[in-house]
Amino acid sequence: EVQLVESGGGLVQPGGSLRLSCAASGFTFSNAFMKWYRQAPGKGLEWVSSIRPGGVDIYYADSVKGRFTISRDDAKNMLYLQMSSLQPADSAVYYCAINTHERGQGTQVTVSS
Repeated sequence: EVQLVESGGGLVQPGGSLRLSCAASGFTFSNAFMKWYRQAPGKGLEWVSSIRPGGVDIYYADSVKGRFTISRDDAKNMLYLQMSSLQPADSAVYYCAINTHERGQGTQVTVSS
């Protein structure tokens, strides 16, 4: 059974940073094309970033490019999202995912002064 458990969310001031983590199990993580999505209140699911197996090919949404960094540790079956220069518009529930139908329960990120 695929399990994805996110952590690291919280309340942060504008301009601050957070690091999200995702613990993966139940599948061969090192072979998985992993993603981060987010969903703000009243809005649809938004793709944030992706990382291919091996960690070389990485993609970002324009809205987070230059501020967020995705990474993976295949030895630990962990996915990360380092977020910096956070803005109120980044407030959302963040999901670690294999695809839109296989994702964790999410972790809340709130950017507010």
